[in-house]
Amino acid sequence: MNKRCILFVFMLFCLGFKGFSQTVNSENFTADYVPFNNTDRQFNDWSVSIYAGLPWLQSSDFTSIDNGASGKWRTGYDFQLSINKQISHAFALSLLGQYGKTNQGYGDDDIKAYTDYLGISLLGDLNLSSIFRRVDNRSHYRWALHLYAGVGTIQYKAYTKDIAGGWPDYVQMADVKLGVGSFFGQVGGGLAYKLNNRFDLLLKAMYVITGDNAFDGSGETGPWAHLHPGGDSDNFITTSLGLNYKIGKHSEFLGWVDPLRDIYTKLQTLEDKQVSEVCVFGDKDDDGVCDDWDRELNTPKGARVDGSGVALDVDMDGVIDLYDKCPTFPGPASNDGCPLPEQLAKTLNDDIIVKLGGINFNFDSDRISLDSQPVLDQVADAIIQYGGGRSFLVEGHTDAVGTHEYNMNLSKRRVASVIKYLASKGVSPSQLTGRGMGATDLKNPECNPASKCPEWKNKENRRVVFKLLEETN
Repeated sequence: MNKRCILFVFMLFCLGFKGFSQTVNSENFTADYVPFNNTDRQFNDWSVSIYAGLPWLQSSDFTSIDNGASGKWRTGYDFQLSINKQISHAFALSLLGQYGKTNQGYGDDDIKAYTDYLGISLLGDLNLSSIFRRVDNRSHYRWALHLYAGVGTIQYKAYTKDIAGGWPDYVQMADVKLGVGSFFGQVGGGLAYKLNNRFDLLLKAMYVITGDNAFDGSGETGPWAHLHPGGDSDNFITTSLGLNYKIGKHSEFLGWVDPLRDIYTKLQTLEDKQVSEVCVFGDKDDDGVCDDWDRELNTPKGARVDGSGVALDVDMDGVIDLYDKCPTFPGPASNDGCPLPEQLAKTLNDDIIVKLGGINFNFDSDRISLDSQPVLDQVADAIIQYGGGRSFLVEGHTDAVGTHEYNMNLSKRRVASVIKYLASKGVSPSQLTGRGMGATDLKNPECNPASKCPEWKNKENRRVVFKLLEETN
């Protein structure tokens, strides 16, 4: 494979990702469309990786593993550092630098050689696990299979000695500098394991195509030139173990986001709403309850209903949950179903536990959903205006998916997100005490395991609850 072929393969590898993006027609946007900017980002997309491993000269005249009777292994070292930019959940680009030394020989060490090298390359990273992840896969996303391809430039110095041939000391056989003339390519694969939201463990193997037959120390001319009359390039393999650090203020990294989690949630919701039997007289409002026993034939589309077809109003404030921005705390329709500050003030002055519902999160996330922010805004107003010296316990809860340890950590992160939000609205952090509950106190206890319940019930379990503590002195 010559250098032009390597460049062509890499260009095809990168251009293949055009299908992952769609051309957006601005005419389809409504008048209230707001362009995406950095403040809207939910995920980190920069990371730094370090690797340490071994290089093996395999396709060359002098090799690291002798194919003869001795089977001798000659080990070197390879260190790599890369800066990575995640373009999408499935594709990233890396600027990779690597420094190493190969050890090779011929026969039973009749000839010994080594090569010091330094390479810089641009590497494409395709996450196969994200592309082929099944929509119904609900497991935690911790393992990922990657495919790499890249091109770059390499400099090296190769040295050889042949005691039997009268070369008792190492002699420099090649000295190649960085530049267009030392173009090289590499392809390979790897396996990544997510240790936590900051670090990944990486295992990688790459096939390096130097495009040069002097890399192994046999030289372009000289006593060993006859070993490569066809001019075959010296290629080698690197096997490395690495650690990836994800940079940024967000808790999640774009490369580990399950691209199908929101799609699965929508499909599950639609599946739960399917009518289990054929309605003789039809289902005019399409709420899943047949008209012959539907007590509310004009239920708004999208509203959850009870067994008699009546739209749910959990807090019984006259605003159905579909339109209620605070569905579990009563408030007037003029305030979108949320309590007025003076209503909260009366509750705050009562010696009872205050529970403010409606603060929910997406699956496996500590990001506060947009429809929950009005609830928190009301809480902030009430605490600032009427809370006085009272303190509040902020409890975080998760659904039953995942291990106890993971859920406890996730619930603590959710509490931290809520406290940070309230503090940004002017609430004194000294009035707020956080506690992660994990899945120890489910709102819907029948949802353990979570597979027993529809998604809307598991979503209710992913919540934050406020409790009024004793008044401080």
